[in-house]
Amino acid sequence: MTDKKANSDVVATMTDGVKIYGKGDTEVQALSGVDIEIRNGEFTAIMGPSGSGKSTLLQSLAGLDTLSSGDVHIGRVSLSKIKDKKLTLLRRQKVGFIFQAFNLIPTLTAKENILLPLTIAKKKVNEAWFKKVVDTLKIGDRLSHTPSELSGGQQQRVAAARALVSRPAIIFADEPSGNLDSKSGIELLKFMRAAVDNLGQAIVMVTHDPNAARFADRVVFLDDGKVVDEMKKPTATKIFDRLKKLGN
Repeated sequence: MTDKKANSDVVATMTDGVKIYGKGDTEVQALSGVDIEIRNGEFTAIMGPSGSGKSTLLQSLAGLDTLSSGDVHIGRVSLSKIKDKKLTLLRRQKVGFIFQAFNLIPTLTAKENILLPLTIAKKKVNEAWFKKVVDTLKIGDRLSHTPSELSGGQQQRVAAARALVSRPAIIFADEPSGNLDSKSGIELLKFMRAAVDNLGQAIVMVTHDPNAARFADRVVFLDDGKVVDEMKKPTATKIFDRLKKLGN
């Protein structure tokens, strides 16, 4: 069964997602029946206390981890119904990642790092799209530089460009501004917001920071492996107040 969602606006779903680590006395249920939809042109932040299941949810949605039960779809493809090779290909074609660690190849230039997903996939570069991404991120004058010649903020923008260059259906970001100073972090988050507004990108971001989450269209709150609330049009103050109530 691969045709679960007919709605083309939905780019990823989790249905009754359960993830259990360990057995017996060491068993931990990281996700407890999670249902969530991710749509085109929407920026979703995932928040909750430490151990609430945020990273497990992101990794399971992205196909980096497998559920104990339940299902994840990316587009119309059920991740539980495909083999490892097809899953790897699906991630390469449909998914982009921005992590706290930039994960740039130190011997490659910024341009070579950005184009790496296309190089691996042996796909042609859409020059107009490449230029739009680079211009949006304001890194056109840094393309010939290696990572060691770039600031932390510039390295993260290169990593963001790499995530966008293959035009993935969805981008997953795990604490993307966590290693950046305040100014660079805000610049990255503004770009991510612009990617949603101007490029129609779907983004799912795990963060602990209300100031980062306020850039999202909605915030999904997890507690003890369950979705306990959702906030539309968030502000930092509203997010902070809601987080204080979790775990109490």
